[in-house]
Amino acid sequence: MKNTTKYQGIFPAFYACYDEKGAIAPARVREFTEYLIGKGVQGLYVGGSSGECIYQSVAERKLLLENVMAVAKGRVVVIAHVACNNTADSRELAAHAEGLGVDAIAAIPPIYFHLPPAGIAKYWNDISDAAPNTDFIIYNIPQLAGVALSGALLREMLKNPRVIGVKNSSMPVQDIEMWRDEGAIVFNGPDEQLLSGLAAGAIGGIGGTYAVMPELYLRIFTLVNEGRIAEARPIQDACCHIIYKLCAGKGNMYAVIKAVLRKLGAPDIGGVRAPLTDVQPGDEAVIDEAADMIRAALAELL
Repeated sequence: MKNTTKYQGIFPAFYACYDEKGAIAPARVREFTEYLIGKGVQGLYVGGSSGECIYQSVAERKLLLENVMAVAKGRVVVIAHVACNNTADSRELAAHAEGLGVDAIAAIPPIYFHLPPAGIAKYWNDISDAAPNTDFIIYNIPQLAGVALSGALLREMLKNPRVIGVKNSSMPVQDIEMWRDEGAIVFNGPDEQLLSGLAAGAIGGIGGTYAVMPELYLRIFTLVNEGRIAEARPIQDACCHIIYKLCAGKGNMYAVIKAVLRKLGAPDIGGVRAPLTDVQPGDEAVIDEAADMIRAALAELL
């Protein structure tokens, strides 16, 4: 059995870093990687939903991961999401990620057409075969992918010795218990329920808002590991209220998050890519309020 203890902890979902013209900005990728490592996170999840992967070319996704790895390799655990909506591109990204030395690759199921379980399993196994020396993590996000992981499909995938676990972004905490019971390690996905997910047996969390307030999520993880769940509850509550504020703008949440990061003194990593909506007139108040809420939570709860 593989040692999976290195996957414990808080893994921010890495944001796409663009220049003023909307192209991937290698220098900004490296600066943001250094910024997050400096916050003490245990790992990074690169190329997923928060990284706007479905709006990027294969070449752009390679460029971003190359620059993350130039800074992060050997310092924190890196999981690279490599799924595209066709097998060939996904395999190309998987082989590229293995060549860079990532710790694991991950993949959502194919989207748009609803494949039967056997078709999904073949897609995932074909991707895994392109990175034969690298751990594989299933990304379960049924609300966006349109298909949900089942116990039978997970059991089939666990026949592949490279498959170690699930990034579970479904909302029922019960799913974490189910996947863990099948022998998989599980990352909690929904940021609003990190505390609940950890209590249910998640080994750590991968989250889209972790990078804007990593200190709060790191503290939740530490307190739960120490059995101090009651002390973690107000921090989780604060995170939830901040998330609601981040979603209150007219622009896409990630556009708001990137603006909040700039308010907090983090590196400028640009905006978001169309068709995502960038910050809109009137969003400045939401951005200021969210930044103030994060500052207050850091001051009062840590």
